Amino acid sequence: MTTFKLALAAAGMVGLVAGQAVAAGSTEDRTFAQKAAAGGLAEVALGKLAQQNASSPEIKQFGQRMVADHTQANQELQRIAQTESLTLPTAPESKDQALQKRLSGLNGAAFDAAYTQNMVKDHQADIAEFQREAQSGKDPALRAFAQKTLPILQEHLQMAQAVSKQR
Repeated sequence: MTTFKLALAAAGMVGLVAGQAVAAGSTEDRTFAQKAAAGGLAEVALGKLAQQNASSPEIKQFGQRMVADHTQANQELQRIAQTESLTLPTAPESKDQALQKRLSGLNGAAFDAAYTQNMVKDHQADIAEFQREAQSGKDPALRAFAQKTLPILQEHLQMAQAVSKQR
């Protein structure tokens, strides 16, 4: 009986350690999903703002592309979240809300410069996060989402750099 209890306790400890490792991966995946969702919402809001406040037709068009692509990615991420019982944010992070407020007070060339500079910086950070998830994410659906979305984000960065140089 004692041997059985010891074996059961040992198995429980192994299970606990394994469960903690999975939970740690799940936490990283959840954090990625939450940041990606909040960032996507910010991209849509800022893209709409660009369509209104930009003076350059290219930046207005870039804003339109941000709205279309990030709306689609947000919808896909929401489907994954529903399947996996993840709760995603329904608004951008406070730093992105502050940026939106600041940019909403700008028009024309001043808006164009501030918006494109932010889009370059933001997409560089997004690409790093998506690369990390694509390479080492534990959740297969989120990892596949990151792998699928990464080339689009890289294209966005190239577009943002191109329109930024025109300023």
